[in-house]
Amino acid sequence: MKKGELVFIPFPVAGHIVSSLEMAKLLIARDHRLSISILMLKIPGFEPINKSHIQSLLGSISAERIKFIELSEVDDKLDSYSNLISHHIKFVTSFFENIKPYVRNALKNLIDSFSAQPDSPTLAGLVIDMFSTAMIDIADEFGVPSYVFFTSGAGFLRLMDHLETLSTDQNRDIIAEYEDEPDAEFVVPGFVNPVPAKVFPDVVLDKVDSPLILGQYRDMRRAKGFLVNTFVELESPTIDFFTKDKLFPPIYPVGPIISLNPRQGQKETEIVAWLDSQAPSSVVFLCFGSKGSVNGEQVKEIATGLELSGVRFLWTLRKQGQSTESEDYTDLNEALPEGFLDRTAEVGRVIGWAPQVTVLAHSSVGGFVSHCGWNSTLESLWFGVPMATWPLYAEQQINAFVLVKELRLAVEIKLDYRKSFDEGTVIVTAEEIKVGILKLMEPHNDVRKKVKEISEKGKKTLMEGGSSYSSLCRFINVVFDNIP
Repeated sequence: MKKGELVFIPFPVAGHIVSSLEMAKLLIARDHRLSISILMLKIPGFEPINKSHIQSLLGSISAERIKFIELSEVDDKLDSYSNLISHHIKFVTSFFENIKPYVRNALKNLIDSFSAQPDSPTLAGLVIDMFSTAMIDIADEFGVPSYVFFTSGAGFLRLMDHLETLSTDQNRDIIAEYEDEPDAEFVVPGFVNPVPAKVFPDVVLDKVDSPLILGQYRDMRRAKGFLVNTFVELESPTIDFFTKDKLFPPIYPVGPIISLNPRQGQKETEIVAWLDSQAPSSVVFLCFGSKGSVNGEQVKEIATGLELSGVRFLWTLRKQGQSTESEDYTDLNEALPEGFLDRTAEVGRVIGWAPQVTVLAHSSVGGFVSHCGWNSTLESLWFGVPMATWPLYAEQQINAFVLVKELRLAVEIKLDYRKSFDEGTVIVTAEEIKVGILKLMEPHNDVRKKVKEISEKGKKTLMEGGSSYSSLCRFINVVFDNIP
C-alpha cells in the first residue's frame, strides 16, 4: 500500500499554526495512508507558540500520524534579522531565504528515517504558507510537489493575484496610483464590485514591501495547487473565476477550517457564568484579535459609544505589547473614561484576553465587533453571529470589504481603518460606533438572516457529499497521483 507524508511549513504565528494543525487533522482523518510533519519555526518579534495548547489540540492523535519538527538550530541566527522588522515582508522574505539550509537538512533527516523503517511513507510534498514561498525551491530540489495552504479567503487571494498581474504584465505602479488618487477603485475579475485602493493590504501600499509581496504571489503560481480556507457557498463568484482560470494552479476550497477546542480555566469559567446570566442574543462582543489594540483616545470613544448604545457588552481591551502581540492592561481604569466601569457594571464586562470560540458559541452573544481576521470571520460565521467590521492591519480591510459589499454578511463600522497608517490621526467617533452597534444588534435585519443561512451551509459543506468534503478528496487523490 502506497503511503505518503506531507510536510507543512506554516508561518510561525498562532493563527497560521492552529489552522495548519486543523488542516493536518482533517487530512489524516480522511485518508489513513497520509501522515503529516509540521516544521516549527521561531521568528524574533513574534510571540512564541504555546506548545501545551498545540499539544492539547492534537488530543489522542498518534505521533506517527502528526509530528512536529523543531528547527531549534535556527535560533542562533535570529537576531541578525531584527533590523528588518519595520518592513514586515522584507523581514519575512529574508528569514525564509536564510533558513533554507536548515529546512533542507530537516527534510534529508526525515527521508533518511523513512529508509530505516519498513513500510514507511514516501515524502509526498511540501505544504507551504503564503509567506514561505521560498520553500518551493526546496521542494523542487527534492523532486516533490509544493502546495499552498492559504489560511485567508479566496477574495484576498484573487485581489493579490490580480495586483501582481497589473504590476508585472501591465507595468502599473499601484502605490503611485493610490498616492495620486486615494479614492481610486480597481475592477478585479472575480469581484462583483470595484475594489477601492483604500482597502488594499498594508504591504501593497508600502514601497519596500510591495514588490516583495507581489513577487511572492508570482512565485506561488509555481505550486501544484492551493488549499484555501473557504467554501464554495461563501465565496462562489471568486471561486468560479479561479476554476475557469487555466493559468492559475487548481484551487481546493476546503473550509471552514477552525479550531473548536477552547481552552478551559478560571477566567473562561467566570466569563461563561456572566454570559449565562444574559438574555439570548443580547450581548455585543468586541475583540480585535491577538495583535489588536487601539490608542488611548480611541479607547475612550469606544467606551462612550458603548454607553450611548445602551447595549450589553463583553469587551476585550488590550494594549500594544513589546512584541507583535497585544497584552493586558495592569489597571483598566487607566485606559477607560473616569467612572466607566462603575456606570456599566450592570450591563457589561471589560476583560483582557478572551476565549473567543467559547464566547461566540454562547447563545447570549448576538453580535461581534471584529477586526476581520479570517479565522475570526470563519468562527463568527460558524456560530451564526453577525459582524460589524473594524479592520486594523494586514488583509483585514479587504476581508471587511468582501464581508460588507460582496457578501452582505456584515455591517460596517469602518472598512478602511488602518492601525499602522492612521493611529493617532484618524479616530472612529463614539457616534459612529453607537450607530454601528445598534445596526448590528437589530434582531431581524437581513445580515443576521444571511449569516444564519451561511452558518448552516458552512457546517454541511464539511459533511460527506458537501463541496469542501469533495474538494479535499480531490486534493488527496492529486497528492497520491504525484507520488512516484
